[in-house]
Amino acid sequence: MDKPLTGIRVLDLSRILAGPWASQLLADMGAEVIKIEQPGKGDDTRRWGPPWVGDSGEAAYFLSANRGKQSVTIDIAQPAGQALIRELALKSDVLIENFKVGGLKKYGLDYASLHALNPRLVYCSITGFGQEGPYAQRAGYDFMIQGMGGLMSLTGQPDEVAGGGPVKVGVALTDIFTGMYASNAITAALWQRQTTGTGTHIDLGLLDVQVGVLANQALNYLTSGQVPQRLGNAHPNIVPYQAFSTGDGHLILAVGNDTQFQRFCTVAGAPELATDERFTTNALRVANRQVLIPLLEPLLTQFSTDEWLTKLEVEGVPCGPINTLDRVFADPQVQHREMAIEREHATAGEVKLVSNPIRFDGVALNAETAPPVLGQHTAAVLQSVLGMSENAIAQLRDDGVV
Repeated sequence: MDKPLTGIRVLDLSRILAGPWASQLLADMGAEVIKIEQPGKGDDTRRWGPPWVGDSGEAAYFLSANRGKQSVTIDIAQPAGQALIRELALKSDVLIENFKVGGLKKYGLDYASLHALNPRLVYCSITGFGQEGPYAQRAGYDFMIQGMGGLMSLTGQPDEVAGGGPVKVGVALTDIFTGMYASNAITAALWQRQTTGTGTHIDLGLLDVQVGVLANQALNYLTSGQVPQRLGNAHPNIVPYQAFSTGDGHLILAVGNDTQFQRFCTVAGAPELATDERFTTNALRVANRQVLIPLLEPLLTQFSTDEWLTKLEVEGVPCGPINTLDRVFADPQVQHREMAIEREHATAGEVKLVSNPIRFDGVALNAETAPPVLGQHTAAVLQSVLGMSENAIAQLRDDGVV
């Protein structure tokens, strides 16, 4: 069965994470992705190690975001390289880039220039702050955007608690979310093209994305005018919904409604808490958080984490452990869903990757090839897509263009 994006060609001029994450999703869904890299250097993340994958010299970081792509090395600083990109863009459906605003215009590879050559091209630009505005010319990186966009003001313990202060999320989620928004926008633009016959310019800024995914916390502020504060592992709108110490570790208790709270109190041997007028509804529990949580904390220490998991699962009370990554990939549910996959790498042999979580008719959408080594497909793509001869490609190599 053909994958949903079979027949779509993506020209990927992006590097690091947000753009490559978007193009990897498109590759998983069947698109042909041609990753353009600088000769001799390639994507910066190839060198973001250790750890390295076998003896390949490739960083694990690079492998996380580049499955299913073809690597083509082209020096876009040279006129001949720019000409190759224009020829590839003429034969592509999508172009993704994350250069600074205006950075590709001097090469004639900006949206206006390529739209004139190929009006059907969907052109996706990813920058720190978008294509316009007072910060448009600034570079933007995930860590700083997590701070500027409010996420770090919500993550970590309160200042008055030992170890309190702002903390970044342990994965570059602003980049990841931007990549996901980009792939969504690209597929929408491809669908729109079926009606209009023309492509569009997608403008994505990391700061916009970070503000956009503040979700309930943003609405808490916009609705009340009250600035949300850091609550550690607690939830601003639901109680009890946080991590607790158990007899031998920790447990996440995620009580989402009043019935679940009643069942939890029964299991914990404190049914009177469920009928206490201060705690009968979630709104009351949020208002009386500082009273309720100290009452719950000693109750949670009476059993081990595994004992709580067993007891609460039987009663339908949402809960879970705090797993390290070795336990994540050993988890029977994660293993059953085959979230760790293997692909044959050109120099490292079988490499382990993380599966795309999207499933169509029960089948995970994963590209069949491993992340490429630098320039692995240069000759093949120039021959198959542009019809270039071996002699012409050899001349480009001699000239340092590819």
